[in-house]
Amino acid sequence: MNTEITQIAAEVDILTGKLKALTQEMGKVIIGQQDTIEQLVITFLAGGHALLEGLPGLAKTLMIRTLSEAIDLSFKRIQFTPDLMPSDIIGTEVLEEDHATGKKFFSFNKGPIFANIILADEINRTPPKTQAALLEAMQEFEITYSGKTYVLDRPFFILATQNPIEQSGTFPLPEAQQDRFLFYIKIGYPGAIEETHILKSTTGTKKEKLNKVISGNDIVRLQELVREVPISDELINFVSTLVRATRPETTTSPYVKEWVSWGAGPRAGQAMILTAKARALLKGRLAVTLEDIKAVATPVLRHRIIINFRAESEGINSDNVTETLLAEGSARLKK
Repeated sequence: MNTEITQIAAEVDILTGKLKALTQEMGKVIIGQQDTIEQLVITFLAGGHALLEGLPGLAKTLMIRTLSEAIDLSFKRIQFTPDLMPSDIIGTEVLEEDHATGKKFFSFNKGPIFANIILADEINRTPPKTQAALLEAMQEFEITYSGKTYVLDRPFFILATQNPIEQSGTFPLPEAQQDRFLFYIKIGYPGAIEETHILKSTTGTKKEKLNKVISGNDIVRLQELVREVPISDELINFVSTLVRATRPETTTSPYVKEWVSWGAGPRAGQAMILTAKARALLKGRLAVTLEDIKAVATPVLRHRIIINFRAESEGINSDNVTETLLAEGSARLKK
């Protein structure tokens, strides 16, 4: 048993070293945004998908493309537009002819969804019918076309972007589809020093060359190890209490009762525990701590807590609700 534990620990050391190299490679191109990079890597480790929101020009697309360049996996970018059709994502059947026999037959031409890493750029600019084409792939990791099921290669990640402005002509993602995303990541403006560095490094002739530092097999193995990271019953109870506290009908928090219409479902608790385990592994630890849960709670709950109209009018958002509940929960733990 001790030998097995030693072997696993050695394997974890090697793989976490590759993760560190991955974040360093991304740092060659992406200036700052360390929290965002960490959240993207956590999404990969937990085997989920991420929705990124930020103003134009904050390197959302560049960040995802840079991540794909440092991982030895196939990558496709889909630019979502109002005229994009489901077949443009999934693929379509075309009529072909066998030159040897002269017989004609239908052949399925796979669409860009059949890559390991998918950048769904400006996902809220396409109609719901096309957005829904992603649902089966995101949840089941397979595509059904003309009655035949095609299994997607693993690992498989969808990283979608959307802008919080220019909402004319957009189609906001339904809550059910948002719930398919493990993390909802918001990207802010860089700091003064970081912005100066960005201006200096991106307006010259030098272009950083990225190395592929981690393979798809490494990612799959890390996903397996994530689920083996232990978490105490006390922390599981903390997560359960936190998620239930987001629901107006079961909460004891006056803050939630006043400002929230709908709370998070059980999938939020699952996501919080998985991403907390992934963060612990990313930090080189083989046990989840309260800090891991606090770090992932906001991007997990951001799109799963639906505030009411009065909250919107008062400038209160779901992040404020999560912060309040985390403070209340931490206070109970200390007692």
